[in-house]
Amino acid sequence: MSIDFSKTAFVFPGQGSQAVGMGRDLAEAFPAARAVFDEADSIFGFAFSKIMWDGPKEDLDDTINTQPALFIHSLAVWRTFSPPPVPVFVAGHSLGQLSALTAAGALSFADGLRLVRKRGELMKLAGQRNPGGMAAIMGLDIPTLDKVCADASSQDEIVQVANDNCPGQVVISGHKTALERAIAGAKAAGAKRALPLAVSIAAHSPLMAGIQAEWDAAVGDAPFVDAKIPVVGNVSAAPLSTAEALRADVRAQMQNRVRWTESVRWLHDQGVGTFVEVGTGSVLGGLVKRILEGVVTLPLGNPQDFEAFQ
Repeated sequence: MSIDFSKTAFVFPGQGSQAVGMGRDLAEAFPAARAVFDEADSIFGFAFSKIMWDGPKEDLDDTINTQPALFIHSLAVWRTFSPPPVPVFVAGHSLGQLSALTAAGALSFADGLRLVRKRGELMKLAGQRNPGGMAAIMGLDIPTLDKVCADASSQDEIVQVANDNCPGQVVISGHKTALERAIAGAKAAGAKRALPLAVSIAAHSPLMAGIQAEWDAAVGDAPFVDAKIPVVGNVSAAPLSTAEALRADVRAQMQNRVRWTESVRWLHDQGVGTFVEVGTGSVLGGLVKRILEGVVTLPLGNPQDFEAFQ
């Protein structure tokens, strides 16, 4: 099929898309992809790719490994193109935002990878210092869920929307007791399902405040430059191109919700009709299809996926 890049956005997945074996076939098929895995191993000083390809799953699912693994796979896919495509926009879900802005040229691969590793380390530390939780809520709209979270929160115990993934699928995050109250409140409000997730980290919530200063410093030290392709920010749900605007959104992302539904709708309003998911899995493609009708979603993580771009 012919891809019109002027009407295409490349989107980059976040945590939850990882799987043991991710990227192995790509590295075996394309020398350019293999070079990315080798570069990552060199930067870390050990064979990080073995965790991605051989596991064990428990190690890959540790956030300090999950985040760089997803970043490496996405950038390996991106670099397999020669020259890289120039979509009209890029965007990434949570961690994927760092993959997107690196693909867009705002950070080098090495600097992006170091920042991603730091993000994983700090988020794990935040979970150890101030344990919390997250829950998936199905079947409630955002205004209703915002009210449920507000009613479940107190001055010392907060729960809030963390990921507005698509209509009817939202993740909330916060203190465990407030989360439990919000789960009960969501069920009472008519949620189809309200399930705690198997995590001890309350991502995109005020429980990340304890590592915010360290994260701000790490983002400030990273040598951002202006992006060559506009990046739709998670917090702004708007296109960002300057180094400082990208820095600000990445900093703010730590305690604020991922506005994915709004981001996808904004992209569609600009004429985007094709969404290419760069990296592991097809989670984002599924979300896009639940947000919009009549759009094309394409996975791009395995060698055979590149046939659509010939």
